[in-house]
Amino acid sequence: MSTRLRLFVLWVGAVGLGLLIAIAIWRLPGFGHYPGPYGDMLNSLAPYERQVTNVVTAINFDYRALDTLGEEFILFAAVSGLVLLLRGKRGESAGEPPNPPDERALVPRSDALRWASLGFIAVINLFGSYMVLHGHLTPGGGFQGGAILGIASILVYVAFDYRSYRKTTPKEWIEVVEAIGAGSYALVGLGAIFAGGAFLQNVLPLGERGHLFSGGTIPLINFAVGLEVAAGFALLFLEFLEETRTPKPEDIES
Repeated sequence: MSTRLRLFVLWVGAVGLGLLIAIAIWRLPGFGHYPGPYGDMLNSLAPYERQVTNVVTAINFDYRALDTLGEEFILFAAVSGLVLLLRGKRGESAGEPPNPPDERALVPRSDALRWASLGFIAVINLFGSYMVLHGHLTPGGGFQGGAILGIASILVYVAFDYRSYRKTTPKEWIEVVEAIGAGSYALVGLGAIFAGGAFLQNVLPLGERGHLFSGGTIPLINFAVGLEVAAGFALLFLEFLEETRTPKPEDIES
């Protein structure tokens, strides 16, 4: 295909996509005027049917829990695929050391950066844990809280160095945690079948709305998603970080 033809296809696709986006934006309903019946119905029924105060979490992890299971495994598969590709590239030649791009000179970390990073580690971990554990009560949930917890791990590298980050983020354990988080979601669904219900049916006691232990299986699935997302992000950061540096013998041994 010639360069002119490729540019023509590119511009046709870009113009078509731009028109579709413009039409979609033009036809959006006014702010606060939701036209469909399902949102209003769930807002009125979900707090009583599932004893939760965050209807979005009830939708994600109960009413359409099967769809969310697929979304979680898309993330799991994406992280696994990236890890396989990057590690395969680094280990293509078994008899020669890896040859990533030359390591850039590192700017010395200031004391202010170290102390600020240490303080943010505690705050971000606390906030992320709160969002995961209270996803059925307040805005947030496993995806959002897990992303925050995963981001917090990189601050160890910012505050200290690569080896400290490797010690606090052991690759083998992170992989195990990610697999446990992804598998636990499916196990909750299988547990519902063994309890006599349908796959991912909410079969546990719902508790009292507004309490931490309420919502039946929703908090369990929410926690499993939080584990998988947090471990997945931490694993991605670790793999990308290893791509930007020249390995040292002591690093490989560790």
